[in-house]
Amino acid sequence: MLDSFAALLMGLAGAGHCIMMCGGIAGAFGQSISTATLLVYNLGRITSYCIAGALVGYAASVLTLLMPDVLLILRFVAGLLLILLGLYLTGWWMVLRRLERLGTPFWRSLQPFAQRFRQSQQLPSIFGAGMLWGWLPCGLVYSALSWAALSGSASQGVWLMLMFGLGTLPAMFALGWFSKAIQSVLKSQGFRQAMGIIMIFYGVWVIQIALRQMSLFS
Repeated sequence: MLDSFAALLMGLAGAGHCIMMCGGIAGAFGQSISTATLLVYNLGRITSYCIAGALVGYAASVLTLLMPDVLLILRFVAGLLLILLGLYLTGWWMVLRRLERLGTPFWRSLQPFAQRFRQSQQLPSIFGAGMLWGWLPCGLVYSALSWAALSGSASQGVWLMLMFGLGTLPAMFALGWFSKAIQSVLKSQGFRQAMGIIMIFYGVWVIQIALRQMSLFS
């Protein structure tokens, strides 16, 4: 339950980050096509998140068979990534950008196909464009994937990334529906710092739990 909450919270807390990272794409869609089409596009994006969640969740389940204590380590790593995400959102330490750079070559190979799909008005093509968009290098997504790995199963990995994806939806639809004033609030340094601080405190709490559990099994 707490893991699901963490995934949802990450999606909601990253509203300003989502708008700045994906604002050009989502904003263009929100102004030029119907709400239904924008929804299909975002469903494609969330589908990719779920696929990634299934992959890392399954990988973690295999590691658990080889190393029974691996989930405790993953919980510690997930808490650490929450803290790094908080520092990233506040702008105090942008170390997660290094992770984003690792995925840039892969994204460059997908980007031409994403642009081609976007030019079509057919819903399957729009859905495909959304799926490709889901692989855009993003520190926020990588942090959420650490919780999918922590789940220790493919099905739970899908569920957690679904919760994360749903958390990002308000920001994406804000670009199409909300005024520029509300968008500026979501992108403001004050909002980002407040959400980042929440992530930092939550990450510290998660690490404390992980350390306690490790001490019990040591």
